Amino acid sequence: MKPLLAVALPLLFLVPVALPTAAQEPAAKELVEPVSVFFVRHAETAASTRTARDPELSEAGQERAAALARLLQNGGVSHLYCSEYRRTRQTLMPLADLAGVEIHEVGAAAAAEQLAALQALPPGSVAVVAGHSNTIPALVSAVAGPPARLERGSLPHDQYDRLYLVTLPVPDGAAPKVIELSYGG
Repeated sequence: MKPLLAVALPLLFLVPVALPTAAQEPAAKELVEPVSVFFVRHAETAASTRTARDPELSEAGQERAAALARLLQNGGVSHLYCSEYRRTRQTLMPLADLAGVEIHEVGAAAAAEQLAALQALPPGSVAVVAGHSNTIPALVSAVAGPPARLERGSLPHDQYDRLYLVTLPVPDGAAPKVIELSYGG
């Protein structure tokens, strides 16, 4: 008499085993790239025109704008937004030239329009928004909730080195992330 295992083992290979088909497997989550938005206050303005309504950048401001361009030039920037004021446009010009991206103007008082433009960005976009000491905190707070330093509602008048990176949520409902950075001039 053969041992039972010697008889049963070959039979195991004859029994069909039902493997899950692709239709039965749980659907894999679709990977969606997040949208990254950099918020930056315009660079330093010229002292002689500081009281003017629409001053240009000072030499230090031009250096800071160039530093911003160097910092973000390889970051895949796809969208640039400025307010109607020269200082915000001039802050983004070096980056626009390096990245080959057009600057879109959205009025400083048009926060709802700016937010709608950011929410409409396609997955994987990288945007830079240049604003003002009072508009940047409001925009960051509206998109991601107020980081501790922005709860005051405005940046100090002499502070030009802050850069806020907000990673907008992906469809699975993840919360936006905010990273506060400092960059030099």
